[in-house]
Amino acid sequence: MPKARLDQIFVNTASCQIGRKKTDYYDDTQIGLVLECRCTGGKTIYFRYVDNKSSRQRQHKIGRVEDVSMVVARKIAQKLRAEVVMGGDPGAAKALAKAIPLYRELSAMHLADAKLHQRSYSTTEGYVRNHIIPRWGKVRLTDIDSRAVGQWLADKRAEGLAPATVEKIRVIFGRSFALGARWSIAGAEKNPTRGVIRKPLNNARERFLSAEEAARLRVAVAASQNPQLQHIVGLLLLTGARVRELLDARWEHVDVERKSWLIPTSKTGKPRHVPLSKAALVIIEALPRFNDCPWLVPNPDTLRPFVSIKHGFQRAIKVAKLPGLRIHDLRHSAASFMINSNVDIYTVGKVLGHASYQSTMRYSHLAQDTLLAAVEAGANKQAA
Repeated sequence: MPKARLDQIFVNTASCQIGRKKTDYYDDTQIGLVLECRCTGGKTIYFRYVDNKSSRQRQHKIGRVEDVSMVVARKIAQKLRAEVVMGGDPGAAKALAKAIPLYRELSAMHLADAKLHQRSYSTTEGYVRNHIIPRWGKVRLTDIDSRAVGQWLADKRAEGLAPATVEKIRVIFGRSFALGARWSIAGAEKNPTRGVIRKPLNNARERFLSAEEAARLRVAVAASQNPQLQHIVGLLLLTGARVRELLDARWEHVDVERKSWLIPTSKTGKPRHVPLSKAALVIIEALPRFNDCPWLVPNPDTLRPFVSIKHGFQRAIKVAKLPGLRIHDLRHSAASFMINSNVDIYTVGKVLGHASYQSTMRYSHLAQDTLLAAVEAGANKQAA
């Protein structure tokens, strides 16, 4: 156990003794201050002490010689020695810090839970992998604070992400901490997303098709390279179903005689029956059938449900001169056609599968034709 005056000159020239993997040099004045020289050439400064509770020797890494000067290292060792003399354990705080998991560990638990309980698992996994892990994966939970999270989300908006996308990222990130707190994960007690100031979102879209626009769209999709697109768009306009519900529809759930289509699991988590009009049944009866294929409108090339019909739809709306139209707007349009045919809001909500009356109230303003007919009738009565 060689001793030496561990000053900067000695540290710079010291080396591992020949034939050994490492050599420890103890300072001749500062108790516990040690220089470790390895045969590879690396040198590290430690403070070694005897733990008061276990009476075992432990060490606290001060730093590599290229990262910390001996003047600084000596001061750190003096402080640590004083802590030991007073009955403390310098390694306890370090051990406690290491017990706090990194966010990537918490996110793995979050995703495992989401895979069991969440229908939109792939969406959550994508947001975590593409947006959250790159920034916070290697950070310990207790080192993530609201100020840093707020700045990060602001940077995301500056990158051009839509406000709704940034809010989705915030919600998923916060969900990790909410689950961590429920599971008593160390460091997850405080949710850093709760202190972030958010601007109110206005995601309402007022787009719905007129009868003439719907006719143009039908002509455009009929000419699409995707032979199933005309059937998909037609059924979406006639049923008000969500696009994923239709793409995943099976023949076994369509009852032509009862004019009904069963959706086993809808967005609300409950099964629902969609009534099928004569026009919808005409489309269904014209659908191509494939051997041993259970899907209603499968991709003809894979005989599996389409992952997306976005590209074909984008080309069709360009041909139909309907810029900005979204596939989901077909659901809004189906609602508007029913409302403007004097179908009451409650019934429209049942057709669309809304869980609450309030969800359907967003379509109440679409009854423009009905409202115009009402004021015209009133005006005619006054003129009589």
